[in-house]
Amino acid sequence: MSTLPSLNALHAFDHAGRFLNFRAAADAMGVTQGAVAQHIRQLESDLGVQLFRRQPKGLLFTAEGRSYHARISAAFAELKSATDMLKPEPGKVLVSVTPTFAAKWLIPNLPSFSAQHPKIDLRILATEALSSFHRDGIDLAIRQGTPPFGAALTADQLFRQEVIAVASPALLQRHTLGEQKPDLTALPRIFDAHDLWPEFLRQIGMPNTDGHGLRLSQTALAVDAALAGQGVALVSRFLVERDLQRGDLVQVTDHTLTGTQDFYLLSERRSRSDPAIQAVRGWLLSKAEL
Repeated sequence: MSTLPSLNALHAFDHAGRFLNFRAAADAMGVTQGAVAQHIRQLESDLGVQLFRRQPKGLLFTAEGRSYHARISAAFAELKSATDMLKPEPGKVLVSVTPTFAAKWLIPNLPSFSAQHPKIDLRILATEALSSFHRDGIDLAIRQGTPPFGAALTADQLFRQEVIAVASPALLQRHTLGEQKPDLTALPRIFDAHDLWPEFLRQIGMPNTDGHGLRLSQTALAVDAALAGQGVALVSRFLVERDLQRGDLVQVTDHTLTGTQDFYLLSERRSRSDPAIQAVRGWLLSKAEL
């Protein structure tokens, strides 16, 4: 077969497989039972495979039918999700952020947003991948980088890149630190994908020994590991401000690693007329560092 089966036939198969009954599938689709049965017969003919075994009280999948339905059902679910994401809905705002930003800053601050804007349906897309405003249907994005980000985008700085070394008090109690300068090379280190330890140690005049420690793919996991006493992590200050205030983490040295990879709120210039997007944007900017 050089072409895909009829979309209507696949849609009927999806419903028939969900209910294992032509009548129930027809009721869900708003068509006749005969139409569903005809779609299934045509689909089986096109594929050259029997998808169902007809029984007096309903349908049973064949092995091929069950396997095919699992993938077709997932495909329709993905189509619906993609369409819902792109379809304009009043009060819906989709924000793309990294998993670390979502877990360590955005989610802990969401109660404040919900209290101020209870009618806005805020949706979070947490991904390390670069999101497209058009392809992914996002309204706002928060990313770490250096402007400019594009002529069609407005970029507002939210947080500066201020990386500090943090650890749990329990970890520090288990190790003796020098009175003048903490010997970070003697402490277990936690590494993430940013690999900032060599530069951090160079700036404080310590050798960049390979050391030992935990290697993780995301900064959020590194923070969790530091909270659990697994080692010293390098992380942007604003992400652990609450942990520092509560005393769950301690800044091991006063040194701060700065750079040009600050955190920015990105928005399309044409979105300024949408009141829901502007409400979310305004709330995020109100939380930014002054």
